[in-house]
Amino acid sequence: MNIKSYLRYDFPAGIVVFLVALPLCLGIALASGVPLFAGVISGIIGGIVVGFLSGSPLSVTGPAAGLATIVLAGVNELGFAAFLCAVVMAGGMQILAGYAKAGTLGHFFPSSVIKGMLAGIGLILILKQLPHAVGYDMDFEGDENFLYADGQNTFSDLFKALHYITPGAVVISLLSFFILSVWNHNVLQRYKFFRKIPAALIVVLIGIVLNFIFQQAFPFLAIEEKHLVSVPVLSYETSWLEFLTFPDFSQFFNQKVILAAFTIAAVASLETLLNIEATDKLDQYHRVTPLDRELKAQGVANVLAGLVGGLPVTSVVVRSSANVQAGGRSKASAITHGLILLLSVMLIPQLLRLIPLSALASILMVTGYKLSKPVLFKEMYQNGRAQFIPFVITLVAIVLTNLLLGVLVGLVAAIFFILKTNFQQAFILVNDNRHFLLKFTKDVSFLHKSTLRKSFEKIPDDATVTIDGAQSRFIDHDIREMIKDYVEISKTKNISVQLKYLSL
Repeated sequence: MNIKSYLRYDFPAGIVVFLVALPLCLGIALASGVPLFAGVISGIIGGIVVGFLSGSPLSVTGPAAGLATIVLAGVNELGFAAFLCAVVMAGGMQILAGYAKAGTLGHFFPSSVIKGMLAGIGLILILKQLPHAVGYDMDFEGDENFLYADGQNTFSDLFKALHYITPGAVVISLLSFFILSVWNHNVLQRYKFFRKIPAALIVVLIGIVLNFIFQQAFPFLAIEEKHLVSVPVLSYETSWLEFLTFPDFSQFFNQKVILAAFTIAAVASLETLLNIEATDKLDQYHRVTPLDRELKAQGVANVLAGLVGGLPVTSVVVRSSANVQAGGRSKASAITHGLILLLSVMLIPQLLRLIPLSALASILMVTGYKLSKPVLFKEMYQNGRAQFIPFVITLVAIVLTNLLLGVLVGLVAAIFFILKTNFQQAFILVNDNRHFLLKFTKDVSFLHKSTLRKSFEKIPDDATVTIDGAQSRFIDHDIREMIKDYVEISKTKNISVQLKYLSL
């Protein structure tokens, strides 16, 4: 590892990812109905273990919001210890899936869907973090669902936040936005301090200092404790073992545990493959992650997380995109974020508990804006309807549902346009006066029957037509039947049909 490159790029990026990951680890643990430390454990394991084992230079792993509902249901039904057994089993399944080459499934997601997913997550970050930016923290950090358990939704939460604005939080978030927006300006980047120190770190430190000043001199601006980061504190009388929960392997053959393991393995693997594809799209060096190796790395991390009381992990696009935007160059930044998370929780938990959520919300909102910049919409529009419409459908579906369901909706839309384009390009019909040439340009199946029928309908009476199958290695029986019927019908219309490289 190049030390100079690490200190310039990966170490500062690791700090930024740590600041993004910390509230997400805690928030997802809270939403999952497990001890907060379970989220921290998974963040540490995801950063360090997957960082070492993965082939991805930029992906960052940790607990994911997409699994929170599954974890909550599993813990309520099985108990936390039995659920941890399912997490260990799920990790084993992922390792086996990696050896079975199941990672290739990740290559079947169209680019329009992946870019729609990135833009959708960007909009979700902005919409979800706005309430936190003004001091309203009813939904958990990292929530991606449109609908909440209390019947509220993302948009109603925004309006509700207007009635619970904390002035101090607004001041901190506005100042944070200003710092984040000007930090990388060319004028400031001429100075070594602005090149070496991440803007996100300054934002957090200023947030802590400002809130201290508010508490001492301007109490009406002071931020309440519930609007600060809540980190478990290890006292001198306790040990690390008291924060760990161990799996109940007596439940190993319990059918409900096995079903939970399959569910975790399937959802975690799918979300990982999606996020890896998305992260690779953000890589300025266009490196490609080996997906089978990624499944194995994720599997090892889930086995370890289950053994010590952590949440199941996946590659997470929010952390990964923050890594890219902070200048991360190699997986050293992901490992660094895991190490900082470990050391900070061990050594400075009281300092972490002083961080205002509004400062972290500003960092996440800026990350969201960079994922959903207007230039991306313009680029997708210029690529044509077949790219733009699935992109928009994916984006809207993610915002109005959740990540996985939104991607599935977008995938259906993309497949529709792929099939439509495929149908349109299967035949070429050209004519010279009343002489027509119908040429097959590829293999044709029963799916092309409608397009072929429309081509036949364009040929007028008293014409001659040549049907050329030279470029088709395969012509489906249904297509041959349709051509055979057309030959018979054409006799009644005085159409002369000649078959070329085509037998019926």
